[in-house]
Amino acid sequence: QVHLAESGGGSVQAGGSLRLSCAASGRTNNNWSMGWLRQGAGKEREFVAGISWNGGSTYYADSVKGRFTISRDKFDHTVWLQMDSLKPEDTAIYYCAAGILAGNRQSEYDYWGQGTQVTVSS
Repeated sequence: QVHLAESGGGSVQAGGSLRLSCAASGRTNNNWSMGWLRQGAGKEREFVAGISWNGGSTYYADSVKGRFTISRDKFDHTVWLQMDSLKPEDTAIYYCAAGILAGNRQSEYDYWGQGTQVTVSS
């Protein structure tokens, strides 16, 4: 079992930045890939960004490429999502997720956090 706890959400104006954090606990000795997914009001949950267990590979949705950066500290079992040039359409609940060899598909993630709200106003 892996427990994930997100933090860092909030409200920001368009063009601003936020940094989300996710702390993993429990069975962190496995080589977990980590990711961020989001769900806006009335929308389906979608993949945002992912990173391999050693940080060697990263994946991004086209809608966030060049604006968001995912990173991790594999020793501290923490993953971050730096979000720059935020847009109102980025407004959503952001979820941290973990999965063995997970990439850019939701189905590849086995464990999920509770989510943190990000609101971007125009």
